[in-house]
Amino acid sequence: DKIWAAVRELGYRPNAIARNLRGQSTNTIGFISDEIATTPFAVRILQGAQNYAWEHKKLLLTVNTGGDSEIRDAAVNMLLERQVDGIIYATMYHRQVNPPQQIREVPAVLLDCFVEDRSLPSVVPDELHGGYEATKHLLDQGHTSIAFLSEERPVPAQVGRMAGYKQALAEKEIPYDEALVAFGSSTQASGREMADQIFNQPGPLPTAAFCYNDRIAMGAYDTLRKLGLSIPEDVAIVGFDNQDLIAAEVQPGLTTMALPHYQMGQWAVEQLLNLIKTENQEGFSSSLPTQHVLPCPLIKRNST
Repeated sequence: DKIWAAVRELGYRPNAIARNLRGQSTNTIGFISDEIATTPFAVRILQGAQNYAWEHKKLLLTVNTGGDSEIRDAAVNMLLERQVDGIIYATMYHRQVNPPQQIREVPAVLLDCFVEDRSLPSVVPDELHGGYEATKHLLDQGHTSIAFLSEERPVPAQVGRMAGYKQALAEKEIPYDEALVAFGSSTQASGREMADQIFNQPGPLPTAAFCYNDRIAMGAYDTLRKLGLSIPEDVAIVGFDNQDLIAAEVQPGLTTMALPHYQMGQWAVEQLLNLIKTENQEGFSSSLPTQHVLPCPLIKRNST
């Protein structure tokens, strides 16, 4: 009792460095991202990772590099100097990456990205099934002429969502029609232009549109209203991302596919802690690292 009274009176704290040296663990995880920490709709990745780490008494040390490779390399070295138990390497959008080689000095997990040879464990959204479910939702409502307003860059999300769109059409024996597909950038302005290309032309118009993301869908809303078309009575719309500031706020509310940001953050920390535990017990495993995909749930609102 006297000792604890003295601890409280003096505000004593144990020396974490000395404790960690004895336990051969710092109980810290490095989290390196390009722009996730400053991106509103992807910040839930960080929340998921941080909450899971905290539940397991681990501290997340976060570095936002802003996409600067020099800052990224310096951040990895600084985290290693601080003897983090492992590193999570995350990106704002799903893509292939080439992280610094020194990241492999400790257990490491890739979040929303992957390396070409799949030599590091990773977690990414299931883009193909997301595109399939978005299109199937429209097909199940009776639409047979469905436009696709797509990002033009062949990034993994574009490739997967396009493949899912085609797969859902093929299951219903509806031929893929290039005239119903428009390509542009992932912006509201581009969404307006693509919708104008598809819906402001002679002949029968599609009765539904699957938009590559919510920003494109917001642009499509603008064009359809300008053309005097009602959502969803004349044209049903499905987006992708479930970006709160868009999907829940536009009128009518946007039916969209949600990216599993929070769940990806959780999975990355869980996988990393398992790797750290395995390394401490057995050394690095020679088995093929896990390449995990998480489903994108459909969020139904009033645009379909």
